[in-house]
Amino acid sequence: MKFPYVFLLALIPLVHAGGQSHFTPTNRVSGVGISRDDISEELLDVRTERMIESQTFSIMRESGALPGAKRVTGNPKLQALFRSAAAASGMPASVIEAICYLESWGDPTAQSATGPKGIMQISGATAVSMGLKVTYATRYKTTRDKVPVKAKGKRKPTYRTVTRKTPYNVLVRDDRMLPERAIPAAAHYLAGMERKFGGQDWAVFAYHCGQGCVGMMQEITRRARGIPAGKMTVARMFFSHSPAWNRELYDAIQQQMQRDYSPTYWFRIRRAEQLLALYRRDPAEFARLAQGYKSDFVTNARAPHRLSVWLKKDDLVFRSGDDIRAALGQKLVKALRRPDYFGYTVNLPADSDYLSEASPSAIGTLAYIAFETRRLYEEMGAKGPFRPLIVTALVEPEDYANQKGKPEALAHCSGHVFDIDYSVLPPAELECLRFVLSDLGWEGYLGFVEDGMDSLHIGCSPGAREFFTKVFQEAAGKAAGDIVEGEGK
Repeated sequence: MKFPYVFLLALIPLVHAGGQSHFTPTNRVSGVGISRDDISEELLDVRTERMIESQTFSIMRESGALPGAKRVTGNPKLQALFRSAAAASGMPASVIEAICYLESWGDPTAQSATGPKGIMQISGATAVSMGLKVTYATRYKTTRDKVPVKAKGKRKPTYRTVTRKTPYNVLVRDDRMLPERAIPAAAHYLAGMERKFGGQDWAVFAYHCGQGCVGMMQEITRRARGIPAGKMTVARMFFSHSPAWNRELYDAIQQQMQRDYSPTYWFRIRRAEQLLALYRRDPAEFARLAQGYKSDFVTNARAPHRLSVWLKKDDLVFRSGDDIRAALGQKLVKALRRPDYFGYTVNLPADSDYLSEASPSAIGTLAYIAFETRRLYEEMGAKGPFRPLIVTALVEPEDYANQKGKPEALAHCSGHVFDIDYSVLPPAELECLRFVLSDLGWEGYLGFVEDGMDSLHIGCSPGAREFFTKVFQEAAGKAAGDIVEGEGK
């Protein structure tokens, strides 16, 4: 898939870019890592749009995406309910529709294992606050059991029958399962949250996270630095957190992300609005887009992560060691071997030097990750020097990859991915690495997944390969220039 990439380096100050002793690329992704500090309005808009676009994966990989779009947009009764609920509440019909789509794919009978039910996936407690009725009646189950009775002078046991009534509850009415009640109630709830929290984006956030959660997040956001007065939005909140500054906000968002990814919910709803509009305009194009988010390697299940979508079977071209040797200088390049300068080191078995290769975009991605991680680590003022990231896998032939027995190993036959072992990284540096990966990942530049107990499997998106190839070319040029200069001396 192709992604729109915009590089707005003129909008950000080049602070803490590193000295001559560290690789500092001129090609940059704007607004990531330490460049999040004091992000401009224009750059915030760009980052927000990229973030919204990146939510396509989390929506379209689900099997319900296509039938759900057809159900939600094509049901006249639902469409009438969305319009009437919007007219009565003031909440846009497209927002109500998008929430319905993501929460249940338009299925009135949907039930979550965690408790929410119905087409709008409303919890029991929230249903009460919405004025919906969820009524239970007590019923009794009658059982009869024979129990032994002690009797003097009798050798044979004597029994008597005991009747027991066990109470249980039966759901006799649940308005959450009735779209004509649940949709208007949800719309009025959203409108109330908009008035309470001061914005439609906060209302959508509250629908997923809860009122208490949003109240807490707003208080923390108000105390954060770099957020202009009167411009406290969900997007500004999300892009203002960092382990280097606004630590309180960073910790709060990390906690919510680990719980249910609620800080990204508003972005997903925005993308759902766009996708439903696409389905209305061109159902065939929507279907093609959904097909593009299926994995070649996982059948009859959703794609587990972005790399499983981006890599196709046709990418796995290096079947043998001879294939790899023949591709050097063409499809593959050698990893740059200057740990202190580039911020990474390649740690492979002594007899496998020919495997220290990958595509130019993969090496560029690695160098860029190391650059952003190092400057964020230095910005934090962490104790101890930066440790070069340890690369434990680049390109691999098919038989070598299969011997590893890891689910992601076969992807190395593409030359587009690499593994980083983080087991020896200081906690602060590992935190910076994960933050940078997430930051670039939300922008659609790369994907990563845990591979084993202490290893990350990483690769850039197809749409970002050109950018990261330029990073590699710059890095290789600087490395070559340093060598020539050293020889001249």
